Amino acid sequence: MTDLEARPDERPVPGEPLGAGGTPRRQVLPARTVPLGGVRGLEVRRTLPQRDVPTVGAWCFVDRYGPTSASMRVLPHPHTGLATVTWPLSGTIRHRDSVGSDVVVRPGELDLMTAGRGVSHSEVSLDDGAPLSGVQLWLALPDATRHDPPRFEHHRDLPVLEGPRSSARVMVGRLGDAVSPARTDTRAVAAEVTLAEGATTLPLDPRDEHALLVLTGDPAALAVDGGPVPEHALLHLGAGREGLDLLVAPGAGPVRVLLLGGEPFREDLLMWWNLVARTHDEVVARRDDWEARSDRYGRVDGHGDERIPAPPLPGVRLVPRRRAG
Repeated sequence: MTDLEARPDERPVPGEPLGAGGTPRRQVLPARTVPLGGVRGLEVRRTLPQRDVPTVGAWCFVDRYGPTSASMRVLPHPHTGLATVTWPLSGTIRHRDSVGSDVVVRPGELDLMTAGRGVSHSEVSLDDGAPLSGVQLWLALPDATRHDPPRFEHHRDLPVLEGPRSSARVMVGRLGDAVSPARTDTRAVAAEVTLAEGATTLPLDPRDEHALLVLTGDPAALAVDGGPVPEHALLHLGAGREGLDLLVAPGAGPVRVLLLGGEPFREDLLMWWNLVARTHDEVVARRDDWEARSDRYGRVDGHGDERIPAPPLPGVRLVPRRRAG
């Protein structure tokens, strides 16, 4: 998926301020609606990045789309310095990229594309009769690997951590004894957790910060760490937790949530359009490479000369995102 916001309207977020310490907290990060592909295209609810919270671990971008009858048609576009995670909840998506991948990802399956020094890809939904619904996530790459060649992984068999009232499918990283086969370049976790009514506790790595997003079900029926979860908001939980207490009200039915986490990302991070870099000059060079059809990004078969052009750069120098506090 591409970020079509060249100048995102970042806003302050409510809640307690974020500091440098690794302590538990509750920070509500509200979503904003972003159109993809024009007025009649797909709309997404974006909760990361935000002005004061650029990342949760290395997770730097969270989009929730659907459920909707609209289609997804995202033409070839570039990425650098990040890894994309595609996780459909309903509907199917065809992914093609400049590495030569051409796969269809279905609910319960994971697409992980690591851009490294540069990659291009497209995503088009297929008409299978199901509404389109899912999440698109980005992981920022560390300096040690962000200039590596691009790669792509598709995983159909992912581990599940079963609890007395929960079932967690681990997309990335480790949750309890369940370890995903997907490669990551920093310590990170992503899991889709289905919660039955009653109380359960998810095991967490206290070294890492975490966040939670309700995917399906009634948010009002769910209490996280004793408090509510606002609809469509990402709840930032901070670090220092060995477990997370979840409670679904009686008779509320199953609630599905997305759990994200990872070691705090300490490097400078400059995000513009679909490019993750460190400096303004690096962004300018990577944009110029895309507009010049440089070999850096390769070519996506099946689209001819169709591609998404880079938006104009702003009239000011771009600076890295840093946390408030």
